[in-house]
Amino acid sequence: RTEEGKKIRNAFISEKGYKLVSLDYSQIELRLLAHIGKVNELKKAFDLNLDIHKETASQIFNKPIDQIDNNLRRKAKTINYGIIYGISAFGLSKQLNISRSDADFFLKGYFKKYTGISKYINETTNFCKKNGFVKTLFGRECYIEGINNKNSSFRNFAIRAAINAPIQGSAADIIKKAMINIYKFLKEKKTKSKMILQVHDELLFEMCESEIKYLSMDIKKIMENSTLPEIKLDIPLIVDIGQGFNWAEAH
Repeated sequence: RTEEGKKIRNAFISEKGYKLVSLDYSQIELRLLAHIGKVNELKKAFDLNLDIHKETASQIFNKPIDQIDNNLRRKAKTINYGIIYGISAFGLSKQLNISRSDADFFLKGYFKKYTGISKYINETTNFCKKNGFVKTLFGRECYIEGINNKNSSFRNFAIRAAINAPIQGSAADIIKKAMINIYKFLKEKKTKSKMILQVHDELLFEMCESEIKYLSMDIKKIMENSTLPEIKLDIPLIVDIGQGFNWAEAH
């Protein structure tokens, strides 16, 4: 995300007659949190294609959307993503450079508005304490060590991992399933274009310029439907497309 990062991406260039095309899942972890945690407020925001961070800010700070400035949106974004990693009031206070009492106030407001998340955290933690693992949407078991450790530091770390694993693990499963389907699709179509890299929620392709228009849309469709037929999500997965002669332009 930094200027240095952009310069590094500029160093990756496509062959002549080709472009680098990036297809990136948009906010997949928050979408999975909405589905797994059955969080109706998040589901509604995604269904209406609203700015999820502004919506969160409006909910927890009790202000109309048009009064949410960039500062409040940034705080809400930090909380949204922090929740996925089991953030504490102490951790949030450090990230936002605010007092611990303010961070605690924000988190309490968040859980009050998004009641499904508290239920998800409690149920997931209790399941892990009993079984020693949590599951992704596809049933893959993620084993968590130290969830019942008497040492609070070890235990709290394990709890955060247990909260995160079903969400991040499901996102990993989804993109891996998409990659398998895309590989089969490209092979079947005998394309000149190639899938060359996966980075978190992004897939990078080197596409022949004559194939970009139809291929990118077909691959987008495969990625957005990669949970099917096993699982139908309550909210849609959205994939953004970017292209350029280097990775920075495509991102």
